[in-house]
Amino acid sequence: MMIVFNFWAALQWYLRPFIKWFLRKTTRLCELQRICYGEKPGAARACGVERSLMLSRTKDVKEVVSYLDTMVSEKRFLPRNFRDILDPSISIIIRTKQVNPKLHGSFIVSLRRCMEQIWLYRSLMDEVEEIRCIQFDSNNLEHEEKLLKLWTLLAPNEPLESRVSKQWQDIGFQGDDPKTDFRGMGLLGLENLLFFATEYPQASSHVLSHSHHPKYGYTFAIVGINLTSMAYYLLKDGSAKTYMFNAKQHLPNMNLFHKFYCYLFYEFDKMWIESKPQNIMEFSIIFKKFENAVRTELADPASVFRINIEIDTI
Repeated sequence: MMIVFNFWAALQWYLRPFIKWFLRKTTRLCELQRICYGEKPGAARACGVERSLMLSRTKDVKEVVSYLDTMVSEKRFLPRNFRDILDPSISIIIRTKQVNPKLHGSFIVSLRRCMEQIWLYRSLMDEVEEIRCIQFDSNNLEHEEKLLKLWTLLAPNEPLESRVSKQWQDIGFQGDDPKTDFRGMGLLGLENLLFFATEYPQASSHVLSHSHHPKYGYTFAIVGINLTSMAYYLLKDGSAKTYMFNAKQHLPNMNLFHKFYCYLFYEFDKMWIESKPQNIMEFSIIFKKFENAVRTELADPASVFRINIEIDTI
């Protein structure tokens, strides 16, 4: 099967220039135009533009891609710099592709939006990776303040008796000191949990109450950190582009990543309760089932993700 796939991929690579030439002659549109005019705004269009740019063999286009990647690595690909970065880049592309800007103004607008999404996504990947690599440090006042704020938000009516306490298990940490649970995802795990509790207090309280269920309960914080890992890898392998690119009013940024995490947490809790597990030993099976379901949904470029709050009794 792999041999067939590799053969087909190689065949496409060699035939691609001929196919593009043929379609250009018959439609009088370059590939980027066909994508921007033919695909709906969002993931389908942005991913199509990205694929076209990445596969281009044209020297000028390859240099534009390299330049934009450099802007990302230097942390300069920011909205305030878009005019200086994107305007000349787009000018090079439309000149190279022989596009008349007076006739195809809407194409340039669409291309610009796609390029903003593509390279902001790459910037976000770098930012998320940086936060993940920061280990929780109990000697860091900012880290400690965030952890204590998490407790206050999730257990507002229960004062924390001491920094190291069994009370942390009430919100789903494994032991008396949460710092040991953040090792895998670093500070990213705490940032995600804190965003969920801050921005969606009703949903996070609802999910936390489910985690205390006498029969279907689970470790809230530990599950949350596992979901941070899922969100991180979905972002890293590009699966999360569907979510990011279909968020019509937003461009990829850290806030949007946190919202993606919140969606995952809320939806996992629903699946967990609906599955009626016999015990916590079923966690890995249900978690994998949930991940597969999310990946299937993300594979559809038309998918749109929203947190739909439904308060129930179980």
